[in-house]
Amino acid sequence: MKKTMLRWVICAMTASPLLSVAQSTEPTPNSHSSLFGGGGMNYRTFSIGINGGITAPSVLIGGSNDFTKSLISYGYGAYAKWQILHFFSLRADYMGGRLKGDQSRELGDGSKPNRAVESFETKLKWTASLSGVFNFATINWAYRKPIAQLYASVGGGLAGYSPTIKPAGGTETDYKTDGNIQELIIPVGAGIKFRLNDFMNLDLGYTMNFTDGDNLDGFKYGTAKDKFSYGYAGLEFALGSRTKPQLQWHNAPAVMYDDLAAQRDRLKAELDAANANNAKLAADVAKLQTDSDGDGVSDIFDKCPDTKAGDKVDGSGCPLPKPEVVKPPVQVIITDDDRRLVRNAIDNLEFETGKSNIKPKSYASLDEVASLLTRKNLSLKLAGHTDNTGNRALNMRLSKDRAESVKAYLVGKGVNPSRIEATGYGQDQPIATNKTAAGRQQNRRVEFTIY
Repeated sequence: MKKTMLRWVICAMTASPLLSVAQSTEPTPNSHSSLFGGGGMNYRTFSIGINGGITAPSVLIGGSNDFTKSLISYGYGAYAKWQILHFFSLRADYMGGRLKGDQSRELGDGSKPNRAVESFETKLKWTASLSGVFNFATINWAYRKPIAQLYASVGGGLAGYSPTIKPAGGTETDYKTDGNIQELIIPVGAGIKFRLNDFMNLDLGYTMNFTDGDNLDGFKYGTAKDKFSYGYAGLEFALGSRTKPQLQWHNAPAVMYDDLAAQRDRLKAELDAANANNAKLAADVAKLQTDSDGDGVSDIFDKCPDTKAGDKVDGSGCPLPKPEVVKPPVQVIITDDDRRLVRNAIDNLEFETGKSNIKPKSYASLDEVASLLTRKNLSLKLAGHTDNTGNRALNMRLSKDRAESVKAYLVGKGVNPSRIEATGYGQDQPIATNKTAAGRQQNRRVEFTIY
């Protein structure tokens, strides 16, 4: 099954470039009845598709399930689609396959996961869903006929599956003894489609399926619901008469361009017939283009014909209001009382042990600093420091987090965040010896510098 499906996908992808080049020289399709398309009388609106590809018990947005490693497996599917507008369709999908995963990947700290189940394999017997598909970027101006389109889809449905799990140190067993599990799913996907010819398209896509439960892998670990993904390649076949174009490839901008070009040609012919006196027409055009004051607005439309050179004007040729001259900022003097207020905040600042959480007893003095900064529009530099106890990298991060914590508190009190600079120096700038408890206490600090 896997080898047959793989050969089918490789053949389809190999044929795609050749067929795309061949179709790009085809003539413009039949005339369209409306700008945005619609109506089964002029287009083929129904199609079916088959596909095959790979599955995984993880998604690009949302991560994996309850196992540390998602294993690649296979899947297959088919769908029927109704194209309502050239950019929107309804698609009914069926999909089946298998999903695999185990606990072989190490955790973030380098340790092996110690979980009750070490691997699983789920037989995805079927999924049935109905999705809305939105087409965009389907324009190819070079040949006036789209050869590729991007699409996105979202919908809802139901999945039926049966997981088999292998407990740690045990043998494989069925997760549920009563057979199939059925749960709601929300499929969200995207892909690219290539028009191979007038009745067949190459479809490359990726779908993320979010289930309404935590049974997909037969193991409940944490509170997150399970999900799985399906990346596929397939063929889509349009149903109906081959004399009609596919609605999904209808090029609305090209139709609009043709209509406007036809109107332009018709109006030009009428204008040429109505203006036999070419000399008068040339004089009128010259008058229309005359701009005596050089402001970019023709004299006919210029309500202020004597604009000074270099002045910026509006659509009627009148000068725009000139920007007000910004006065230099008033210099603010930092007083001794201001500095005492800041020193008081430094002396009263305390954090939870080994954390960046500010203790409530420090709030009052920090509120006074926030009031000073906003009242006098001052700037503040925060420098976080630690003693040399513990890991240097952790100390550097802790000092930075504590400075950022003070900044966040002051910003929450209305201080402009661009006026505060928060920096962490770790254990590299002690002001006392680290050999005594008193010295280490002095080194654990956040310095305030106002300017």
